[in-house]
Amino acid sequence: MELKNKVINFLGDSITFGSGTSGFDARFSHLMEKTYALKRANNYGIGGTRIARQQTPSESTVWDEDFCKRCTEMDLEADINVVFGGTNDFGHGDAPLGAFDNRTPDTFYGACHALMRSLIETYPEAVTVICTPLHRLNENDPRGDWKKVDVAPLSVYVGILKKVAAYYALPVLDLWQMSGLQPAVPIIKDRYMPDGLHPNDAGHKILCARIGGFLQSL
Repeated sequence: MELKNKVINFLGDSITFGSGTSGFDARFSHLMEKTYALKRANNYGIGGTRIARQQTPSESTVWDEDFCKRCTEMDLEADINVVFGGTNDFGHGDAPLGAFDNRTPDTFYGACHALMRSLIETYPEAVTVICTPLHRLNENDPRGDWKKVDVAPLSVYVGILKKVAAYYALPVLDLWQMSGLQPAVPIIKDRYMPDGLHPNDAGHKILCARIGGFLQSL
């Protein structure tokens, strides 16, 4: 796919927003706009947000602006939608995993269905791409960041995203598998993800290359 003069909506959480970078000019959406001569790179990243609906209100109300709620409010002229989330569902979302046949945002399975279907119906001419979460330091803890009960490691959320995307025949950029960003490796953490979760400026350069290269391959 030729990216020049394309309009891309980037829907995401704090990583898309640019937390961990030196500023908005260093985040991957801005780098892609310049690198690939995009017409517009619309950044819809909001820190702390999740794909699924939160059952108990969060201490910060903005965290409850879930992806399903926001996905229809983006630029309707977009040629491409890039969705990059799920790490906060693992980290502190209280929605249960649910089952594949769920279709409402109250479970993670259901929210993935609701999100992807809404994107297809709202932007029928656009290409929608699903990005899996990156690795993070506590990815194997079934309680995420501060859940009260065991739910699942991050790899389970990754698998659900991929399974639902396959149902809708949506392309998946598996950053979990091929980003090169694994903070459990000390040199990677120090150079690219100092807090074990958010990529820094150098990490966003990698995201720009991975996302841009994947879109060009479609």
